[in-house]
Amino acid sequence: MQSKLPGDQASIFAEMTGLAVEHNALNLSQGFPGFSPDPVLIDLVSKAMRDGYNQYAPPAGHLRLREKISELIADLRGKIYDPEHEINLTVGASEALYVAITAFVHPGDEVIVLKPAFDCYEPTIKLQGATPVPVQLEAPYLQIDWNAVANAVTSKTRMIIINNPHNPGGMVFKDSDLKQLEAIVRDTNILILSDEVYEHMVFDGRVHRSAASYPGIAERALITASFGKTFHTTGWKMGYCLAPKDLMREFRKVHQNLVFSIHHPTQIALAQYLEEPKHYLGLSEFYQAKRDTFLNALNQSRFTYTPAEGAYFQIMDYSAITDEPAVDFAKRLTREHKLASIPVSVFNVNHRDDHLLRFCFAKAEKDLLKAAEILNSI
Repeated sequence: MQSKLPGDQASIFAEMTGLAVEHNALNLSQGFPGFSPDPVLIDLVSKAMRDGYNQYAPPAGHLRLREKISELIADLRGKIYDPEHEINLTVGASEALYVAITAFVHPGDEVIVLKPAFDCYEPTIKLQGATPVPVQLEAPYLQIDWNAVANAVTSKTRMIIINNPHNPGGMVFKDSDLKQLEAIVRDTNILILSDEVYEHMVFDGRVHRSAASYPGIAERALITASFGKTFHTTGWKMGYCLAPKDLMREFRKVHQNLVFSIHHPTQIALAQYLEEPKHYLGLSEFYQAKRDTFLNALNQSRFTYTPAEGAYFQIMDYSAITDEPAVDFAKRLTREHKLASIPVSVFNVNHRDDHLLRFCFAKAEKDLLKAAEILNSI
């Protein structure tokens, strides 16, 4: 049997989490919060179930939730999306990404991907018979060479994928980044897929600059977001996509035939939970405190770093400790020191190794201090 994804291995996230379980290691590899969501939100979901919202939701999602999303985006990004025709709830942001690529990318197309990149983009591109075109960022992945992006554009370029804030690098896009992207796609038919799942996690006074806020991008952009990331409920797989009406029409064709609709009671609960903006507006302060707790405890470590600008991952350079490949060192760190991380090399072009590991700091304070203690001892 011929594989549609020849040579693709199991996800590094599954591999490192499995290794952490096997060796009873502290798991700062996979990006899930190490604490519980707000009990108020859990109670709202339970109430929605008891109130009978247990059958199919509309394929586009519960209308009141779409209206609340529209209000949120208008308030924070200055762009109005029509709840009826331009917003769709999805099974996490991952489904939104898959549907966006599937709906618009055809065999023979090219899709530009900024590397290092989340590992679901390229397999989905390949499944459409298209070609990922990587543009490698230079470590520690905190700036983009837009000339390199422009040089990667050809007559076959169908889409450019961006991730802001960036995973794994922690980069937050600047105004100049979005303006340069806007200039690159002007007078073209290139679409933008903007992965903004960490939009509410930006640090040190920075602001999140959404693709929605730049007219020359918004007119051609599909923007994905995640309630799972925002509300510490990654296992609920709740996300959404924003897009202009003509793009959303095609998006919905694929979504309907992939999952039809998503978990109804959770949508009811989220619509009510979003009535209080403090539930998402305080996230930057919340996660910056966790980042700082982790980094301030590394006062005796030989690991080096530039503090993450956004998201909830910290890149650490281990060059002063060993010249082992990142994959080997990450596994040894898990087996011998009981601390799991993600080797960043797996996300780079040709697995280019910059001797960097990614640690998730969306964890309880005691776990962050324990992780720092381990890193200080190496």
